[in-house]
Amino acid sequence: MRNIIVIGASAGGIPAIKSVLGGLGGQMDAAFFIVQHLSRDSSAQNIIEIFQRHTSLVCEVASDGMPFQAGHLYLAPPDHHLILEEEHMRVTSGAYENKHRPSVDALFRSAAVAYGNRVIGIVLTGTLEDGTSGMSAIKRCGGTCIVQDPSLAQFYSMPQSVLNNVPVDYKAPLEEIPLRIREVLNAPLPLEVAIPDELRIEADITKRMMSNIDEMKSIAERSDFVCPDCGGGLWAVKNDPAHRYRCHTGHTYTAKLLEKLQREKLEESLWVSIRMLEERSNLYKVMAGRYSNAGHSSGHLQRIEDTEHHINRLKKLLQDLGSQGL
Repeated sequence: MRNIIVIGASAGGIPAIKSVLGGLGGQMDAAFFIVQHLSRDSSAQNIIEIFQRHTSLVCEVASDGMPFQAGHLYLAPPDHHLILEEEHMRVTSGAYENKHRPSVDALFRSAAVAYGNRVIGIVLTGTLEDGTSGMSAIKRCGGTCIVQDPSLAQFYSMPQSVLNNVPVDYKAPLEEIPLRIREVLNAPLPLEVAIPDELRIEADITKRMMSNIDEMKSIAERSDFVCPDCGGGLWAVKNDPAHRYRCHTGHTYTAKLLEKLQREKLEESLWVSIRMLEERSNLYKVMAGRYSNAGHSSGHLQRIEDTEHHINRLKKLLQDLGSQGL
């Protein structure tokens, strides 16, 4: 088998993938692997059947330990990472990467480490930045990078992030991507390059679903931040254009996603504080009514006024955070 073709997509991805598959034509000496961000209860078999109607490739849902072959397409199942090794696939329930499982980065990184210059990476429509780090790994390992033109994508963020951070080989509208694939397949393979040690280590961590302190020190530096999912310390990954952070258990986040999650946690905390203060104010009102006949309600009335003042300040802060995008 000459080439490994990995495709990553998120929002708007299924029609985009159908378009690429429909333009590929006949058989080719390559195997295709797809990560499409899916909800946990999605039916991978239904999606495979959709893809099969648009291509002569044999379409299958990937399973752990399954060998692969040219002329086949393999889809990562929902809620599982798809990882490539020599001549077979691993399907694991490892930690979320960029809040996704399956993760485009996990597939792309494993393909780059295992197959180097034989890999063709393709990032299509989607939100946020999953795929940027993985595409960088493909480029660093000698592979070829193709992205959908962001200006023509249904959701531009994923391909645009790759363009902003990785020297891609081709930027093309959907209808031209099959032509670019054929062009790469018909050209000589790119020169082989040495696989960077840090990429090998990180790919192995993802495969094993565990890390140790020495491995983390070799690929990352300690940061001042904590993991939003498990509360562990986050490490800033070295030499990564997406500016990623990862924890010992394997959760990973780009800086942009980490900021988004921190903002959500802050808003959640403010709403909890408002709810607790409103309960306190209501309790003071009950107590004020109970003691009004005895002439002891004035203290409670002052507490009600102070508490509602704090509630209004927190609501104003929430409005300001939303309007300023903080």
